[in-house]
Amino acid sequence: MAIYQSDGRKLLNAEYDTVIEAGDEIDGMRVLSVDQRAADECGVFLLEPNGMVTCYVLDEIYIVGKSDSFDTLLDAVNAWNDGEI
Repeated sequence: MAIYQSDGRKLLNAEYDTVIEAGDEIDGMRVLSVDQRAADECGVFLLEPNGMVTCYVLDEIYIVGKSDSFDTLLDAVNAWNDGEI
């Protein structure tokens, strides 16, 4: 399990070849799932402290998008698959 922090634009303590995995932690939120949509774009689904789900879209170590407050992981994954995130 790795623990990462961000400044809102990129992961601060990560290298360019870092692979985020389920069980890791980003900004105090547990990584539930990770999905690669394009060669350089990755959706990271995180459990917020309030039980909601957030999705960070990463390009290497840069946060290029964020969508938060999904009720369930399934809702977040469906939005990701439908291109809404």
